[in-house]
Amino acid sequence: MKIVADENMPFVEELFGSHGKVIRVPGREINADLVADCDVLLVRSVTPVNRDLLAKSSVGFVGSATSGTDHVDDRYLSGSNIPFVHAPGCNANAVVQYMLSVFCACAKNWRQQTVGIVGCGQVGGALYRALKALDVNCQIYDPLLPGQHLNSVDFEQVIASDIICLHVPLTTTGRYPTHHMIDAEVLSRLKPGSILVNAARGAVVDNRALREYLSSGAELSVVLDVWEDEPTIDTALLTQLLLATPHIAGYSADGRRKGTEMVYHGFCQWLQRVSGTPSCRGVTEAEEADRQIPEQECLNVKQGAFEDYVLATFDVVAESRRMVEGLRVCSDHRVGEVGEMEVGEVFDLLRKNSPVRREFSHYRVAVSPNESLAQDLAALGFSVAGLERSDLTIQV
Repeated sequence: MKIVADENMPFVEELFGSHGKVIRVPGREINADLVADCDVLLVRSVTPVNRDLLAKSSVGFVGSATSGTDHVDDRYLSGSNIPFVHAPGCNANAVVQYMLSVFCACAKNWRQQTVGIVGCGQVGGALYRALKALDVNCQIYDPLLPGQHLNSVDFEQVIASDIICLHVPLTTTGRYPTHHMIDAEVLSRLKPGSILVNAARGAVVDNRALREYLSSGAELSVVLDVWEDEPTIDTALLTQLLLATPHIAGYSADGRRKGTEMVYHGFCQWLQRVSGTPSCRGVTEAEEADRQIPEQECLNVKQGAFEDYVLATFDVVAESRRMVEGLRVCSDHRVGEVGEMEVGEVFDLLRKNSPVRREFSHYRVAVSPNESLAQDLAALGFSVAGLERSDLTIQV
């Protein structure tokens, strides 16, 4: 069995290696020639999976270690009888960590402000639960949310929030398409002084309209982790943002490992169906995790405020600085002068080489269990002696 996998998926050899030959390739280099004699294809979000890629291939199973699936033509896969699995929610805790880092770094007194969440699925739901556990006033807009939720509001109300967080899939059809959901007209209606954070998909926000709006002197702070036309992003827009990162909101070591494991479970089920016998008796995910993942670390924080603990696990400001410097031209120290091809190459390298990040649950903290700080940290998943940790991935 030939297994082609994105080189940025961890533990592929350990989990899939006993079933065939694993070939690791940069995700953007996976092409029709490479997969022509491939049996299993394992991708992340940078590889478009469609007829052009697979029509002349022998691929019998596709797995994507991602929450989103807008890079996959699932209608073509279904019509071609090619099983497909992905990993919904694998990166939810990582995105919550990213969002809280943004709040702690950029918004004074954010816990006294109103946070609006657009899209309340796996990721948005995890963020909602975290904020409610911290007693933050938050409201959600998700017309696809089953039933009526206590904090559901309409679109006009949610975009009137102090902080607006986007966590929707990218869709172009249906009753509620999200492509350019935030366009020039919506931008003009946002509350002056508010913060807009997009950690969903780049095209949910019209990037050209956003650049023009910010150029006009609008009182809006924007944080982008995702961009239109990745990896050749609009570097002129980059200079106008409060913070900018290279599509790493969900890029924790824990989330990536979980994504591979979820795809492996789907692969095992498929293999059992086609072979008729149990086929995944080798290394289990738990055994592999025990061997490969370091034990919990004790997190020592000097100042000891809630924000200090969050930022000690992930410093989004440092990541933004790394991205800006990575795209800066050394000769004149201005962003926006790099050639189109080089912008894309630098963006991909920044993402690939982002510092290893561990989620809240990886850390122990020395805090008295009687303090409110201890309750807050335990609610986020930190290990606090005497307190149980929360599971933020449960849906609303």
